[in-house]
Amino acid sequence: MMEDKADDPIMISALEHWSYCPRQCALIHVEQTFDENLYTLRGRAVHKKVDEPKVEEQAGMRVERALPLWSKSLGLVGKGDVVEFHGETPYPVEYKHGPHREQEHDDLQLCAQALCLEEMTGQSVPRGAIYHHSSRKRREVEFTPGLRARVVEVTEAIRAMLKATRLPPPVNDHRCTHCSLQESCMPSVIDEGRRASAVVRDLFTIHT
Repeated sequence: MMEDKADDPIMISALEHWSYCPRQCALIHVEQTFDENLYTLRGRAVHKKVDEPKVEEQAGMRVERALPLWSKSLGLVGKGDVVEFHGETPYPVEYKHGPHREQEHDDLQLCAQALCLEEMTGQSVPRGAIYHHSSRKRREVEFTPGLRARVVEVTEAIRAMLKATRLPPPVNDHRCTHCSLQESCMPSVIDEGRRASAVVRDLFTIHT
């Protein structure tokens, strides 16, 4: 019997978490662990502006805030900060506190929203934008075939992790500096333990 992905949907935000760090994603979405720090509080403050559902007209364009999103085919569910309708074409806009990051984290989340909108509306969604609050600027993102394929790939990786219910190992690198889950994750402690175990195994291994 084939699994119906819509019966156990994955949060769209999980794609950003996974892209940043699979262990962070597991702590949030498997262990239900979430701690606040300065960066998460800033992000929460930015999202307050778009967290209340609202439909309005701006210069003849329909704008919906906090729009529920879903995709039965991918098994995704979430909420779009802002969705502008350029004629009949949806244009998702995701709000972020910080500056543009070179990695794909934010773009993956936005592209997942676009795939949901395409399934919901039957309209093609070729691009959207990230609004970076720190610079007060938008950055347009094109939803290329490669980015779309990456959304599917990451979604399936998260689904496999949720089934396994095991935490991936910590990365213990520069990503941990700004992570609010350091105390729950304990990357340096666990990493040191893994190294010690490897040394012990090596000591008792007979080399020929």
